Amino acid sequence: MSFLFSATSPKPWEVSDSDTDTDFASSYSLIVWNDEVNTFEWVIQTLIEVCGHSVEQAEQCALFVHHKGKYAVKSGDYDTLKPMCNSITERGIGATLEQTD
Repeated sequence: MSFLFSATSPKPWEVSDSDTDTDFASSYSLIVWNDEVNTFEWVIQTLIEVCGHSVEQAEQCALFVHHKGKYAVKSGDYDTLKPMCNSITERGIGATLEQTD
Protein backbone atom coordinates (compact mmCIF):
# COMPACT_ATOMS: atom_id res chain seq x y z
CA MET A 1 0.00 0.00 0.00
CA SER A 2 1.34 3.42 -0.87
CA PHE A 3 0.24 6.91 0.02
CA LEU A 4 0.29 9.80 -2.41
CA PHE A 5 0.67 13.36 -1.20
CA SER A 6 0.35 16.42 -3.32
CA ALA A 7 2.39 19.50 -2.57
CA THR A 8 -0.69 21.12 -1.01
CA SER A 9 -2.08 18.20 1.00
CA PRO A 10 -1.26 18.09 4.71
CA LYS A 11 1.24 15.46 5.75
CA PRO A 12 0.25 13.21 8.65
CA TRP A 13 3.23 14.41 10.67
CA GLU A 14 2.51 18.12 10.14
CA VAL A 15 0.56 19.99 12.78
CA SER A 16 -2.06 22.36 11.50
CA ASP A 17 -3.04 25.62 13.18
CA SER A 18 -6.15 23.94 14.58
CA ASP A 19 -4.14 21.17 16.32
CA THR A 20 -3.39 23.18 19.44
CA ASP A 21 -3.81 22.68 23.15
CA THR A 22 -6.59 25.27 23.17
CA ASP A 23 -8.75 22.92 21.10
CA PHE A 24 -8.48 20.28 23.79
CA ALA A 25 -8.92 22.79 26.60
CA SER A 26 -12.23 23.93 25.14
CA SER A 27 -13.94 20.57 25.48
CA TYR A 28 -15.85 20.51 28.74
CA SER A 29 -19.31 19.36 29.73
CA LEU A 30 -21.45 20.94 32.41
CA ILE A 31 -22.98 18.02 34.29
CA VAL A 32 -26.11 18.41 36.45
CA TRP A 33 -26.72 15.69 39.04
CA ASN A 34 -30.02 14.25 40.22
CA ASP A 35 -31.03 14.57 43.85
CA GLU A 36 -34.10 14.05 45.99
CA VAL A 37 -34.29 17.70 47.08
CA ASN A 38 -34.77 19.99 44.08
CA THR A 39 -38.01 20.09 42.11
CA PHE A 40 -38.27 19.79 38.35
CA GLU A 41 -39.54 23.36 38.25
CA TRP A 42 -36.47 24.67 40.08
CA VAL A 43 -34.04 22.76 37.85
CA ILE A 44 -35.88 23.89 34.72
CA GLN A 45 -35.92 27.52 35.87
CA THR A 46 -32.21 27.32 36.70
CA LEU A 47 -31.29 25.88 33.29
CA ILE A 48 -33.27 28.62 31.56
CA GLU A 49 -31.76 31.44 33.63
CA VAL A 50 -28.19 30.18 33.96
CA CYS A 51 -27.59 28.23 30.74
CA GLY A 52 -29.91 30.13 28.41
CA HIS A 53 -31.94 27.03 27.54
CA SER A 54 -35.38 27.25 26.01
CA VAL A 55 -38.24 25.91 28.11
CA GLU A 56 -38.38 22.75 26.01
CA GLN A 57 -34.63 22.17 26.19
CA ALA A 58 -34.58 22.72 29.96
CA GLU A 59 -37.50 20.30 30.44
CA GLN A 60 -35.75 17.60 28.38
CA CYS A 61 -32.50 18.08 30.31
CA ALA A 62 -34.35 17.84 33.64
CA LEU A 63 -35.96 14.57 32.55
CA PHE A 64 -32.59 13.13 31.52
CA VAL A 65 -31.06 14.21 34.84
CA HIS A 66 -33.92 12.56 36.73
CA HIS A 67 -33.86 9.27 34.82
CA LYS A 68 -30.12 8.88 34.22
CA GLY A 69 -28.82 10.36 37.48
CA LYS A 70 -26.77 12.99 35.69
CA TYR A 71 -26.74 14.74 32.34
CA ALA A 72 -24.45 17.02 30.36
CA VAL A 73 -26.67 20.08 29.98
CA LYS A 74 -24.13 22.20 28.12
CA SER A 75 -20.72 21.87 26.50
CA GLY A 76 -18.06 24.44 25.78
CA ASP A 77 -14.86 25.93 27.10
CA TYR A 78 -13.90 26.02 30.76
CA ASP A 79 -14.05 29.81 31.13
CA THR A 80 -17.64 29.89 29.85
CA LEU A 81 -18.93 26.90 31.80
CA LYS A 82 -17.24 27.49 35.18
CA PRO A 83 -19.40 30.52 36.13
CA MET A 84 -22.51 28.60 35.05
CA CYS A 85 -21.48 25.64 37.19
CA ASN A 86 -20.94 27.97 40.15
CA SER A 87 -24.35 29.61 39.66
CA ILE A 88 -26.09 26.23 39.52
CA THR A 89 -24.40 24.98 42.68
CA GLU A 90 -25.17 28.26 44.46
CA ARG A 91 -28.84 27.46 43.80
CA GLY A 92 -28.44 24.16 45.64
CA ILE A 93 -28.28 21.92 42.58
CA GLY A 94 -25.35 19.53 42.12
CA ALA A 95 -23.22 20.40 39.13
CA THR A 96 -19.69 19.63 37.99
CA LEU A 97 -17.46 20.19 34.99
CA GLU A 98 -15.94 17.24 33.19
CA GLN A 99 -13.29 17.46 30.53
CA THR A 100 -14.23 15.57 27.38
CA ASP A 101 -11.95 14.10 24.75
